[in-house]
Amino acid sequence: MIRVYSTPLRARFRGLTRRTGIILTHGQRAAEFSPFIEYDDAYAARWLKATTSALLTDVPPGRRQTINVNVTVPAVSPERAHEIVLASGGCRTAKVKVADAGQDLADDLARLEAVRDALGPTGLIRVDANTGWDLEDAIRILPQLDRAAGGLQYAEQPVADVEDLATLRRQVNVPIAADESIRRSDDPLAVARLAAADYAILKVQPLGGIRAAMDLADALSLPVVASSALESSVGIALGVQLAAALDIELACGLATVHLFAHDVTSAPLLPTGGTLPVRAVTPDRLLAGDPHLRCEPDEEAYWLARLERVAALAGIDLDAFKDEPHV
Repeated sequence: MIRVYSTPLRARFRGLTRRTGIILTHGQRAAEFSPFIEYDDAYAARWLKATTSALLTDVPPGRRQTINVNVTVPAVSPERAHEIVLASGGCRTAKVKVADAGQDLADDLARLEAVRDALGPTGLIRVDANTGWDLEDAIRILPQLDRAAGGLQYAEQPVADVEDLATLRRQVNVPIAADESIRRSDDPLAVARLAAADYAILKVQPLGGIRAAMDLADALSLPVVASSALESSVGIALGVQLAAALDIELACGLATVHLFAHDVTSAPLLPTGGTLPVRAVTPDRLLAGDPHLRCEPDEEAYWLARLERVAALAGIDLDAFKDEPHV
Protein backbone atom coordinates (compact mmCIF):
# COMPACT_ATOMS: atom_id res chain seq x y z
CA MET A 1 0.00 0.00 0.00
CA ILE A 2 1.02 3.60 -0.54
CA ARG A 3 -0.18 6.20 1.95
CA VAL A 4 0.75 9.84 2.52
CA TYR A 5 1.07 11.07 6.09
CA SER A 6 1.32 14.59 7.48
CA THR A 7 1.76 15.73 11.06
CA PRO A 8 2.52 18.99 12.86
CA LEU A 9 5.91 19.23 14.57
CA ARG A 10 6.06 20.13 18.25
CA ALA A 11 8.73 22.76 17.50
CA ARG A 12 10.00 24.35 14.31
CA PHE A 13 12.78 22.14 12.99
CA ARG A 14 14.85 22.68 9.86
CA GLY A 15 12.48 25.55 9.12
CA LEU A 16 9.51 23.16 9.11
CA THR A 17 6.35 23.24 11.18
CA ARG A 18 4.92 20.05 9.59
CA ARG A 19 6.47 16.81 8.38
CA THR A 20 4.98 14.97 5.43
CA GLY A 21 6.03 11.80 3.66
CA ILE A 22 4.87 8.52 2.17
CA ILE A 23 4.73 5.08 3.77
CA LEU A 24 4.91 2.10 1.42
CA THR A 25 4.23 -1.48 2.48
CA HIS A 26 5.04 -4.85 0.94
CA GLY A 27 3.94 -7.98 2.71
CA GLN A 28 4.80 -7.50 6.37
CA ARG A 29 7.37 -4.76 5.71
CA ALA A 30 6.94 -1.00 5.76
CA ALA A 31 9.34 1.72 4.64
CA GLU A 32 9.29 5.50 4.26
CA PHE A 33 9.89 7.93 1.40
CA SER A 34 10.20 11.47 2.74
CA PRO A 35 12.78 13.64 0.97
CA PHE A 36 12.49 17.29 1.93
CA ILE A 37 10.57 19.56 -0.42
CA GLU A 38 13.64 21.49 -1.58
CA TYR A 39 15.36 18.35 -2.89
CA ASP A 40 15.13 17.76 -6.62
CA ASP A 41 13.94 14.50 -8.15
CA ALA A 42 17.44 13.28 -8.95
CA TYR A 43 18.51 13.48 -5.31
CA ALA A 44 15.14 12.15 -4.12
CA ALA A 45 15.73 9.05 -6.25
CA ARG A 46 18.34 7.95 -3.72
CA TRP A 47 15.73 8.19 -0.99
CA LEU A 48 13.32 6.02 -2.98
CA LYS A 49 16.00 3.41 -3.63
CA ALA A 50 16.47 3.17 0.13
CA THR A 51 12.71 2.74 0.55
CA THR A 52 12.26 -0.02 -2.01
CA SER A 53 15.47 -1.76 -0.92
CA ALA A 54 14.10 -1.99 2.61
CA LEU A 55 10.88 -3.53 1.26
CA LEU A 56 12.38 -6.02 -1.18
CA THR A 57 15.77 -7.10 0.20
CA ASP A 58 16.90 -8.63 3.46
CA VAL A 59 18.22 -6.29 6.10
CA PRO A 60 21.80 -7.05 7.22
CA PRO A 61 21.85 -8.82 10.58
CA GLY A 62 22.35 -6.66 13.62
CA ARG A 63 25.01 -7.20 16.26
CA ARG A 64 23.03 -5.66 19.12
CA GLN A 65 19.41 -5.45 20.20
CA THR A 66 19.34 -1.88 21.47
CA ILE A 67 20.98 1.33 20.22
CA ASN A 68 22.18 4.22 22.34
CA VAL A 69 20.62 7.48 21.16
CA ASN A 70 20.92 11.20 21.77
CA VAL A 71 18.05 13.55 22.49
CA THR A 72 17.67 16.17 19.76
CA VAL A 73 17.05 19.70 21.01
CA PRO A 74 15.63 22.09 18.37
CA ALA A 75 16.36 25.82 18.38
CA VAL A 76 13.97 26.44 21.25
CA SER A 77 14.11 28.60 24.36
CA PRO A 78 16.47 27.61 27.21
CA GLU A 79 13.48 26.65 29.35
CA ARG A 80 12.05 24.39 26.67
CA ALA A 81 15.48 22.89 25.95
CA HIS A 82 15.82 21.98 29.62
CA GLU A 83 12.40 20.32 29.58
CA ILE A 84 13.17 18.31 26.43
CA VAL A 85 16.34 16.85 27.94
CA LEU A 86 14.61 15.91 31.19
CA ALA A 87 11.78 14.23 29.24
CA SER A 88 14.11 12.41 26.82
CA GLY A 89 13.69 8.89 28.13
CA GLY A 90 17.04 8.72 29.85
CA CYS A 91 19.30 10.01 27.07
CA ARG A 92 22.75 10.96 28.35
CA THR A 93 23.80 12.65 25.10
CA ALA A 94 22.12 15.71 23.59
CA LYS A 95 22.41 17.13 20.09
CA VAL A 96 21.56 20.82 20.15
CA LYS A 97 20.59 22.81 17.08
CA VAL A 98 22.49 26.09 16.67
CA ALA A 99 22.91 28.77 13.98
CA ASP A 100 19.17 28.77 13.33
CA ALA A 101 17.76 31.53 11.11
CA GLY A 102 16.39 34.42 13.14
CA GLN A 103 18.46 33.64 16.22
CA ASP A 104 21.85 34.85 17.39
CA LEU A 105 24.83 33.56 19.35
CA ALA A 106 23.30 34.59 22.67
CA ASP A 107 20.33 32.30 21.98
CA ASP A 108 22.64 29.37 21.25
CA LEU A 109 24.78 29.97 24.33
CA ALA A 110 21.74 30.14 26.61
CA ARG A 111 20.31 26.94 25.10
CA LEU A 112 23.58 25.06 25.61
CA GLU A 113 23.86 26.21 29.22
CA ALA A 114 20.32 24.97 29.86
CA VAL A 115 21.08 21.59 28.26
CA ARG A 116 24.24 21.22 30.35
CA ASP A 117 22.25 21.98 33.49
CA ALA A 118 19.64 19.36 32.58
CA LEU A 119 22.21 16.68 31.65
CA GLY A 120 24.52 17.30 34.56
CA PRO A 121 28.32 17.26 34.36
CA THR A 122 28.69 13.76 32.91
CA GLY A 123 26.34 14.05 29.92
CA LEU A 124 27.67 14.58 26.42
CA ILE A 125 26.66 17.53 24.22
CA ARG A 126 26.92 17.91 20.45
CA VAL A 127 25.89 20.86 18.32
CA ASP A 128 24.52 20.83 14.78
CA ALA A 129 24.82 24.00 12.71
CA ASN A 130 23.55 22.55 9.41
CA THR A 131 26.17 24.57 7.44
CA GLY A 132 24.95 27.75 9.14
CA TRP A 133 28.32 29.55 9.39
CA ASP A 134 31.12 30.58 7.11
CA LEU A 135 34.65 29.60 8.07
CA GLU A 136 35.50 32.83 9.86
CA ASP A 137 32.34 32.73 11.97
CA ALA A 138 32.82 29.06 12.81
CA ILE A 139 36.38 29.69 14.05
CA ARG A 140 35.09 32.50 16.25
CA ILE A 141 31.90 30.86 17.53
CA LEU A 142 32.81 27.23 18.20
CA PRO A 143 35.15 27.94 21.15
CA GLN A 144 32.39 30.00 22.77
CA LEU A 145 29.85 27.19 22.34
CA ASP A 146 32.40 24.72 23.68
CA ARG A 147 32.78 26.76 26.88
CA ALA A 148 29.03 27.25 27.31
CA ALA A 149 28.45 23.50 26.96
CA GLY A 150 31.23 22.61 29.38
CA GLY A 151 32.90 20.79 26.49
CA LEU A 152 31.46 19.60 23.17
CA GLN A 153 31.69 16.03 21.95
CA TYR A 154 31.65 17.40 18.39
CA ALA A 155 30.21 20.06 16.09
CA GLU A 156 28.17 18.69 13.20
CA GLN A 157 28.61 20.33 9.79
CA PRO A 158 29.46 23.85 10.97
CA VAL A 159 30.40 24.98 7.44
CA ALA A 160 29.28 23.84 4.00
CA ASP A 161 32.52 23.53 2.04
CA VAL A 162 34.58 20.40 2.71
CA GLU A 163 37.88 22.26 2.30
CA ASP A 164 36.69 24.80 4.87
CA LEU A 165 35.66 21.92 7.11
CA ALA A 166 39.23 20.59 6.94
CA THR A 167 40.67 24.03 7.72
CA LEU A 168 38.29 24.49 10.63
CA ARG A 169 39.23 21.11 12.08
CA ARG A 170 42.88 22.18 12.16
CA GLN A 171 42.13 25.53 13.80
CA VAL A 172 39.72 24.67 16.64
CA ASN A 173 39.89 22.16 19.46
CA VAL A 174 36.32 20.97 18.93
CA PRO A 175 35.99 17.65 17.02
CA ILE A 176 34.11 17.90 13.72
CA ALA A 177 31.37 15.66 12.31
CA ALA A 178 30.41 15.66 8.63
CA ASP A 179 26.82 15.25 7.47
CA GLU A 180 25.95 17.28 4.37
CA SER A 181 29.55 16.95 3.14
CA ILE A 182 28.85 13.22 2.89
CA ARG A 183 25.19 12.79 1.92
CA ARG A 184 24.93 15.80 -0.42
CA SER A 185 28.33 15.41 -2.07
CA ASP A 186 29.30 13.86 -5.39
CA ASP A 187 32.57 12.94 -3.67
CA PRO A 188 31.69 11.84 -0.11
CA LEU A 189 35.12 10.29 0.40
CA ALA A 190 36.69 13.76 0.22
CA VAL A 191 35.85 14.10 3.91
CA ALA A 192 38.29 11.31 4.72
CA ARG A 193 40.80 12.18 2.03
CA LEU A 194 41.12 15.77 3.29
CA ALA A 195 40.97 14.75 6.97
CA ALA A 196 37.99 17.10 7.29
CA ALA A 197 36.11 15.29 10.06
CA ASP A 198 36.46 13.17 13.16
CA TYR A 199 33.04 11.55 12.77
CA ALA A 200 30.74 10.60 9.88
CA ILE A 201 26.98 11.14 10.13
CA LEU A 202 25.14 8.57 8.02
CA LYS A 203 21.42 8.59 7.17
CA VAL A 204 19.73 5.66 5.47
CA GLN A 205 17.30 7.39 3.11
CA PRO A 206 19.65 10.06 1.73
CA LEU A 207 22.40 7.50 1.13
CA GLY A 208 20.26 5.01 -0.78
CA GLY A 209 19.70 2.31 1.81
CA ILE A 210 21.29 0.37 4.64
CA ARG A 211 23.80 -1.55 2.51
CA ALA A 212 24.88 1.60 0.66
CA ALA A 213 25.41 3.33 4.01
CA MET A 214 27.40 0.37 5.30
CA ASP A 215 29.63 0.39 2.22
CA LEU A 216 30.24 4.11 2.69
CA ALA A 217 31.06 3.64 6.36
CA ASP A 218 33.66 1.06 5.39
CA ALA A 219 35.18 3.35 2.77
CA LEU A 220 35.30 6.38 5.07
CA SER A 221 36.95 4.51 7.97
CA LEU A 222 35.65 7.08 10.46
CA PRO A 223 33.62 6.57 13.63
CA VAL A 224 29.99 6.59 12.53
CA VAL A 225 26.82 8.06 14.02
CA ALA A 226 23.59 6.88 12.40
CA SER A 227 21.07 9.68 12.28
CA SER A 228 17.49 10.52 11.42
CA ALA A 229 16.23 12.40 8.40
CA LEU A 230 13.31 13.59 10.56
CA GLU A 231 11.23 10.52 9.84
CA SER A 232 8.31 8.69 11.38
CA SER A 233 9.02 5.55 13.40
CA VAL A 234 8.93 3.57 10.14
CA GLY A 235 11.92 5.48 8.80
CA ILE A 236 13.66 5.54 12.18
CA ALA A 237 13.50 1.74 12.34
CA LEU A 238 15.85 1.53 9.34
CA GLY A 239 18.32 3.88 10.99
CA VAL A 240 18.26 1.69 14.09
CA GLN A 241 18.89 -1.37 11.92
CA LEU A 242 21.86 0.39 10.30
CA ALA A 243 23.30 1.22 13.72
CA ALA A 244 22.85 -2.41 14.83
CA ALA A 245 24.46 -3.78 11.67
CA LEU A 246 27.47 -1.47 12.09
CA ASP A 247 27.59 -2.19 15.84
CA ILE A 248 27.77 1.53 16.58
CA GLU A 249 28.54 2.35 20.21
CA LEU A 250 28.28 6.16 19.94
CA ALA A 251 24.85 7.58 20.71
CA CYS A 252 22.97 7.84 17.44
CA GLY A 253 20.73 10.71 16.34
CA LEU A 254 17.63 8.55 15.97
CA ALA A 255 15.42 9.73 18.84
CA THR A 256 13.49 12.32 16.84
CA VAL A 257 9.97 10.88 16.90
CA HIS A 258 9.27 13.06 19.97
CA LEU A 259 9.31 16.01 17.56
CA PHE A 260 6.18 14.65 15.83
CA ALA A 261 2.78 15.59 17.21
CA HIS A 262 1.47 12.28 15.80
CA ASP A 263 3.22 9.14 14.58
CA VAL A 264 2.09 6.62 11.97
CA THR A 265 2.18 3.81 14.51
CA SER A 266 0.59 3.14 17.89
CA ALA A 267 3.98 1.81 19.09
CA PRO A 268 6.40 4.67 18.30
CA LEU A 269 10.15 4.32 18.61
CA LEU A 270 10.81 6.46 21.67
CA PRO A 271 13.83 5.97 23.94
CA THR A 272 13.79 4.16 27.24
CA GLY A 273 16.94 4.27 29.32
CA GLY A 274 18.56 6.26 26.54
CA THR A 275 18.18 3.45 23.99
CA LEU A 276 15.92 2.39 21.13
CA PRO A 277 15.09 -1.26 20.40
CA VAL A 278 15.94 -2.91 17.11
CA ARG A 279 12.52 -3.90 15.78
CA ALA A 280 10.13 -3.55 12.89
CA VAL A 281 7.38 -0.95 12.96
CA THR A 282 3.83 -1.39 11.69
CA PRO A 283 2.14 1.86 10.51
CA ASP A 284 -1.19 0.79 11.95
CA ARG A 285 -2.48 4.30 12.71
CA LEU A 286 -1.86 5.46 9.17
CA LEU A 287 -3.34 2.33 7.60
CA ALA A 288 -6.42 2.70 9.79
CA GLY A 289 -6.99 6.21 8.45
CA ASP A 290 -6.19 8.16 11.62
CA PRO A 291 -7.49 11.69 10.91
CA HIS A 292 -4.55 13.25 12.78
CA LEU A 293 -2.25 12.04 9.98
CA ARG A 294 -4.28 13.25 7.01
CA CYS A 295 -3.06 15.99 4.73
CA GLU A 296 -4.93 18.33 2.44
CA PRO A 297 -5.93 16.86 -0.96
CA ASP A 298 -3.54 19.10 -2.89
CA GLU A 299 -0.64 18.12 -0.61
CA GLU A 300 -1.46 14.45 -1.01
CA ALA A 301 -1.64 14.87 -4.80
CA TYR A 302 1.74 16.63 -4.78
CA TRP A 303 3.44 13.79 -2.89
CA LEU A 304 1.89 11.03 -4.99
CA ALA A 305 2.89 12.82 -8.21
CA ARG A 306 6.38 13.33 -6.84
CA LEU A 307 6.63 9.63 -6.01
CA GLU A 308 5.63 8.69 -9.56
CA ARG A 309 8.18 11.11 -11.09
CA VAL A 310 11.02 9.93 -8.88
CA ALA A 311 10.16 6.27 -9.48
CA ALA A 312 10.22 6.80 -13.24
CA LEU A 313 13.58 8.58 -12.98
CA ALA A 314 15.02 5.80 -10.82
CA GLY A 315 13.57 2.99 -12.95
CA ILE A 316 11.48 1.67 -10.04
CA ASP A 317 8.15 -0.10 -10.67
CA LEU A 318 5.64 0.97 -8.03
CA ASP A 319 2.98 -1.56 -9.04
CA ALA A 320 4.23 -4.05 -6.44
CA PHE A 321 3.26 -1.64 -3.67
CA LYS A 322 -0.11 -0.40 -4.89
CA ASP A 323 -3.30 -1.64 -3.24
CA GLU A 324 -1.50 -4.48 -1.53
CA PRO A 325 -2.93 -5.14 1.94
CA HIS A 326 -0.44 -4.86 4.78
CA VAL A 327 -0.40 -8.05 6.85
